[in-house]
Amino acid sequence: MASFQLRLDIMFQHCDPAGIVFYPRYFEMMNNVTEIFFRDVVGWPFSQMHATDRRGIPAVSAKLDFKSPARLGDQLDWSLQVARLGKSSVTFDYHAFAGPREVLAGQAAIVHTDLDAMKSLQWTPEIRAVLVDYVNETPD
Repeated sequence: MASFQLRLDIMFQHCDPAGIVFYPRYFEMMNNVTEIFFRDVVGWPFSQMHATDRRGIPAVSAKLDFKSPARLGDQLDWSLQVARLGKSSVTFDYHAFAGPREVLAGQAAIVHTDLDAMKSLQWTPEIRAVLVDYVNETPD
């Protein structure tokens, strides 16, 4: 089972006046990790997915457990794995660490969608083959 790894800097734009990450920004970072995973690993950048192919992967659920605060200047090491792979959906597990300190753990479920019909679509065999490599359990 593979794990996608990405380091993101905590910047001023992410922080509240106390100098810690304002919690909704973590959801944006989760989306960034997902977008970069699709670009770099799946080989399907959002620009092609949305504008050319008229497909999307909207989130249908998202959950985060906050373990410790991240601060301006920290670097978060994110990991992404597939918790569940369905015919048209995938649930990702996310973890973020600042050095050895766990900052958060979360999950998000996304659905492969035809943006014009707004209906779910099965993963193509090519995309499914990539996602299977990141599954931490037996796919459906």
